[in-house]
Amino acid sequence: MKSILILSFLFLATCIITFGQKKQSGKSQKHDMTVTEKGLIKISIMYPYAEGKTFNMEYYETKHMPMVAGFLGSNLVKYTIEKGFLSGAPNQPLLFMAIGTFYVKNLREYQAAIAPNIDAIRADFVNYTNAIPAIFVSEVVK
Repeated sequence: MKSILILSFLFLATCIITFGQKKQSGKSQKHDMTVTEKGLIKISIMYPYAEGKTFNMEYYETKHMPMVAGFLGSNLVKYTIEKGFLSGAPNQPLLFMAIGTFYVKNLREYQAAIAPNIDAIRADFVNYTNAIPAIFVSEVVK
């Protein structure tokens, strides 16, 4: 179990490129991560790697994620897109092809915004992947 946690940490810490997309208010802002993100709800949509699975990062970055972000309105603080390229352990397969993450202020507002749009969101999957994503919802504690 300890080795799985270490491998997971290595994977997350060293093997993902992050493309952050922050909502801008027109002013340049410096962010103290412990102040601005603590208490936010983080929704991670993880696309597992498997033989024969594909992922179109350009479409995901330019079309899908902006579409979903648009549904979230002022509840959305920021979103990130991560592209997997290595496993955390030598000679091991990649765990995830990509991970999209939304940081929101309120989970109920997120759910209320997604519910009426879930069919459009799911219908768009075929435009960028043939993988079934896993979704992890958490609260940022630090």
